Amino acid sequence: MMSWKQIATPILAIIAFLALWEFIVWVNGWPTYVMAAPSDLPAAYERYWKLFFVMGWQTLWRTVAGLLIAVVFGTMLGMLMGFSKLARDALYPLLVGFNAIPKATLVPVLALLFIGQHDFNTVLMAFLISFFPIAVSVGIGLSTLEPEYRDILGALGASKFTIFRKIALPKTLPEFFGALKVSVTLAFIGTNLVEIISPHGKGLGALFQSGATNGDYPLMFAVLIALAFLGIVLYYAVVALERIFAGWAEREAH
Repeated sequence: MMSWKQIATPILAIIAFLALWEFIVWVNGWPTYVMAAPSDLPAAYERYWKLFFVMGWQTLWRTVAGLLIAVVFGTMLGMLMGFSKLARDALYPLLVGFNAIPKATLVPVLALLFIGQHDFNTVLMAFLISFFPIAVSVGIGLSTLEPEYRDILGALGASKFTIFRKIALPKTLPEFFGALKVSVTLAFIGTNLVEIISPHGKGLGALFQSGATNGDYPLMFAVLIALAFLGIVLYYAVVALERIFAGWAEREAH
């Protein structure tokens, strides 16, 4: 169970951030077409609430779908690199090189390869941008597993999968969930890259683009806050899973 302090602290931090944002806009006297203030956003939510619900759901499910694929693929790739030094030496340069490519440049490529497959392209980009931290964390966690455990269990006839399930997996869970928290935000970035760069009228990225086209700056900032809200919700969903499956690591740290 989360204590009242753990709940109140992030809420107070968000309120302080919004108050500072409002103060900066007020002090500089910026009009809404330069910088919308938090007080300008409720009107945008009230006016476009149906679009926020519909497009927010479109962004959320495609982000979660891409993230789930990234978890499966990243874990399998991390297992391969963790248990095989040859695979690790071969794949690390490829992964680092791929991750160094600006993902915005891949959006037009995907749009040409899979013409009209907007949902598929969006999920694919969310996956491509978010699997790297998971694969690296699992790979490093497994490669640093004490060799004594492998030798003893191997001598007892345990398979590599049994060693992974009984010893390696619990050991790598803290690193895995740490990487998953990073991947959550990356998946949202991937989703919105496709929604904005390759517009198809779906998702919060399309709503943001509509606000930019029509000069509706309160709507644009309202979309940004909505994206931040969805990211926070998904982040705390990962935190809840971490407490269930790897809560022991936090207790040991204390």
